[in-house]
Amino acid sequence: MLGLCLLTMFCVVATAQAAPNPRYASIVVDVESGDILSAANADAARYPASLTKMMTLYLLFEALDEGRLSLDDELPVSAHAAAQPPSKLWVRKGGSIPVEDAILAMIVRSANDVAVVVGEALGGSEPAFAHQMTAKARELGMADTTFRNASGLPDAGQMTTARDIARLSVHLMQDFPQYYGYFARTQFVYKGKTIPGHNNLLDSYPGTDGLKTGYIDDSGFNVATSAVHDGRRLVSVVMGGFTARSRDSHMASLLDRGFVRASLLDRGDWIAKADLFEGRGAAAARASASPTKAVGTSLAVAQGATPVEASVRDGARQASAPVDDPIRRLIAQGDAAVSPAVAQGWAVQVGAFSNRNSARLRASQAADYLASDLGQATISVTEAQGEQAVYRARVVDLQEDQARHSCRQLATQGMECVVVAGVDP
Repeated sequence: MLGLCLLTMFCVVATAQAAPNPRYASIVVDVESGDILSAANADAARYPASLTKMMTLYLLFEALDEGRLSLDDELPVSAHAAAQPPSKLWVRKGGSIPVEDAILAMIVRSANDVAVVVGEALGGSEPAFAHQMTAKARELGMADTTFRNASGLPDAGQMTTARDIARLSVHLMQDFPQYYGYFARTQFVYKGKTIPGHNNLLDSYPGTDGLKTGYIDDSGFNVATSAVHDGRRLVSVVMGGFTARSRDSHMASLLDRGFVRASLLDRGDWIAKADLFEGRGAAAARASASPTKAVGTSLAVAQGATPVEASVRDGARQASAPVDDPIRRLIAQGDAAVSPAVAQGWAVQVGAFSNRNSARLRASQAADYLASDLGQATISVTEAQGEQAVYRARVVDLQEDQARHSCRQLATQGMECVVVAGVDP
C-alpha cells in the first residue's frame, strides 16, 4: 500500500514537472533589420511586473527631452508613494528625490516607491499617469498593453506581451539614446550608500548593456535585454521564468542562438526551418518560390525605423569573440568531420541551406550539442536534386531511439530538426 502511495506521488510530481510553463513567453529581435529571430507566445497576455517601469522611464525621458524637467529637479514624495511595498528606496513622505536619482533607482533598484513619485510628478496622480502610460503604449504600437500603475506591482488589469515589451525596448534606445546609458548601471550611490542592482546579465553575458528585470508572483521572473556582438544589436524578452537564475540562463541561450541565426540570415543561407523531406527536389522548388529568409516577420516598430543612434552603439560594451568560440571551432573543423554520404539507418536533419559551408556549420553545431549523449557524432552534408542547389545538414548513423532522443534534445536548444528514417544517399 505504501509503495502504491509513493508511486502515485511520484507520478503526480513527474506530471507536474513535465507540464508546460503557462507564464512563459519570449522573443528575440535584430534591432537594425527588425527580423524576428525567435518567438514563443510572443503575443500572449502576460503580467509585466517591473518591466512596467520601462514605460515610466520612457515618459520621464520624454519630459526631460521636452524641457519640462531637468536631471537636477527635485520630485516630491507623497504618503502614497512612500507606502509602496519593496523593492523600494525607502524615500520618506514629505521629502524629495532628484530626477537623476529617480532614474537610477527605477533601473538599478527597481524601486516601487520612486516609480510612484515619478508617476505623480508627471501625471498628478498615479491613476492619471497610468492612463498616460497606456496612451503612450498605443502611440508606440503596443496594442496589447494596458497599464494600471507606475511600478508593476500586482494588478489584474495590467497586461502586456513579449512583443510589446520588445517594441518599448527598441523605442527607449532609438528615441532617447542620450539616456540609454543609464540601463547599463549595476549600482549607484544614494545619500552616501551604494545601492546594488538586480540585473546580473550585465555582468554575466558579454555585450549586454541593458535593459530591465521584473518579478511578481503572477508573472514569474521577467527580463528585457539588449546585447551587442560585432556591431549587431539584439533585443530579447523572456517572461515567466521559474527563478532569476534559470531566466538569465535561458536569456543567454536565446541570445547565443539569435546571433548565430542573424548571421545566417545575413548570408541568405537559412532556407527553411522545418520539414524539407517531401521528396527529392521539393525543398529546392519551395526555396526558389519563396524568399530566402524564413524568419521574415518584422517587428512593426522597426519597419522603416532608423538604426539605433551611433552614440548608443559606440557606448555599448561590445564583446569580442572569445578565444574558445565554439562557432569558430566548428568552422575550423572543416571538411574533415563530414562524411561523404549519409549512411543507411536513422538521421536527424537540422536544416537545408543554399551554401555547403553553412550546412556543415549547422550540422557541426548540432553534433556539438549532442556530444555528451553521442560522443563523436557523425555529420553529413548532401546536395538535394533540383534546379537550385540545396544542402541538407544531418547527424547520421543513428538508431531510431537515438535519433528521436537527439531531436528532442536539439529542440530544447531551439534548433529545429526532423527525424529521417531509411536515409538513402
